[in-house]
Amino acid sequence: MQNKKIVHREVPDNINLPDLIHPVLKRVYASRNIKSSKDLDYSLSSLIPFEELSGIGDAVILLQEMLEQKKRILIVADFDADGATSCALAIRGLTAMGAEDVIYVVPNRFEHGYGLSPEIVNVALDYDPDLIVTVDNGISSICGVEYARKNGVKVLITDHHLPGKELPKADVIINPQLADDRFPSKNLAGVGVIFYILLALRAKLKEEYWFENNNIDYPNLANFLDLVALGTIADLVPLDKNNRTMVAHGLKLIKKNKSKPGIYALLNQAGRQLSKLTTSDLSFAVAPRLNAAGRLTDMSLGIECLLTDDEGNAIEIAEKLNRLNTERRQIQDDMQEEALAELEKYLQNTSGEIPHSICIYNKDWHQGVVGILASKIKEKFNRPAIVFAKENEGVLKGSARSITGLHIKDVFDEIAKLHPELILTFGGHAMAAGLTIEESQYGNFSNIFNEVVNQYISSDRLEDEYLTDGELSDDDFTLPLALAIQNAGPWGQSFPEPTFAGQFKILDKRIVGKNHLKLKLQSRNNRTTLNAIAFNMTDANWPSGTDQILSTYRLGINDFQGNSQVQLFIEHLEPS
Repeated sequence: MQNKKIVHREVPDNINLPDLIHPVLKRVYASRNIKSSKDLDYSLSSLIPFEELSGIGDAVILLQEMLEQKKRILIVADFDADGATSCALAIRGLTAMGAEDVIYVVPNRFEHGYGLSPEIVNVALDYDPDLIVTVDNGISSICGVEYARKNGVKVLITDHHLPGKELPKADVIINPQLADDRFPSKNLAGVGVIFYILLALRAKLKEEYWFENNNIDYPNLANFLDLVALGTIADLVPLDKNNRTMVAHGLKLIKKNKSKPGIYALLNQAGRQLSKLTTSDLSFAVAPRLNAAGRLTDMSLGIECLLTDDEGNAIEIAEKLNRLNTERRQIQDDMQEEALAELEKYLQNTSGEIPHSICIYNKDWHQGVVGILASKIKEKFNRPAIVFAKENEGVLKGSARSITGLHIKDVFDEIAKLHPELILTFGGHAMAAGLTIEESQYGNFSNIFNEVVNQYISSDRLEDEYLTDGELSDDDFTLPLALAIQNAGPWGQSFPEPTFAGQFKILDKRIVGKNHLKLKLQSRNNRTTLNAIAFNMTDANWPSGTDQILSTYRLGINDFQGNSQVQLFIEHLEPS
């Protein structure tokens, strides 16, 4: 149990929030830049208008032409949860507006590579599309777009990844990350981008009486916000106010049993209760099962789960996805064990000194799981991490995860500028990115990557720390506050669920399940006794004779046999 620095978030002096909000929740909000009740207004009318998304009018004209002329629209999706939800949303939304011929293909990561590659265009051409619409990909697909258009197919790119220096020559590109885009929020997920396009298309069709003239029920796009919520949470984009608004409504749909059968089937596989649904259920229960298809086989299975309206079919697909996820976890565990053993051996040879970055490669690792492993290594060592696997003969595919304060794509940009031949391809976001390199260049790349990271981030930023929302008094350990926090989100990336810090005395501890530590704690002034649980943590290395701890925790609720009690969910503990 390694000691780590515990840091409290800064709270502004002047908090101008309604008195009805619990004082603890007020300071939580304030530390997340919530300045007034307006920042907590999640009504759909508060969404940023779609008109502010650059190029949206051109996209609408193109899609309207396809609908009016009954042309074939082919969706090309990415093979992760954001891509799957984007694809399902595009098909459901366009169909609801009267499109009669909307189909999809999704790349197999092992055969076609990422995005609108020439290989996936070849597959698409077999379906004779009039328009290809990319969702959650395409901004780096220079060759694929050129190939599609040479074959007489129009291309609409909808994406949210950072663009490179050169843009593909598509008919229309919609991406809030474009340099000249005026959309105030740059944090839309891929599913958020296609949702906005559907909003704009519906408005235009309504103006021209399309729905009345074609006997089509006016589509309520708010009914698709469950897909938007799932894709947004799964892709770990920052939950700014605009994203929180869409996620909040999506969660409500699911909790009210007005969502898609596939989402309910996945929640059921994970044993989650609708009445207590939070964003963490989407993040840790639904998204991994959906992603398992894209990681191990073909994301078409995940997309079909989100497209079906048949409950029996949804259950059948969800069971398959659950089995794939179990297989994925086993592969991940094996890879993680091998990686940590290798890193431990390295640290022994360097007297425990960890470099500014971590690169690791094993020829036998599964390329569909390297992203998860990179996340685990990043979390354990608080270092930007890249995990490589063999993509094909002589080429490695890497998945990178970064830490706060280091824009990983900027690092790759710098390496590409200094060593133009070193990286074959790359793309992504500030905190997560992918790349390919020649296998022979792995050692060279690792050294250069570490050198550039050294320039971008100082050693003090690498100190492992826990960011918390301060301490709670004994009077704060109540069910009303725990419920208020649970319902106060939606919590997620860049708008984290509150974590608190405190000193406690251990009254009792035991192992439950395989490796979960169940604790009975006493507050520092001996006034309050609390139940606590630390998942995936044992007391094997706990120093003897010590019963005082310093802990970071979430204030939660344990419902057992109809009895609700406050429970601390321990994230970190150490002797105090």
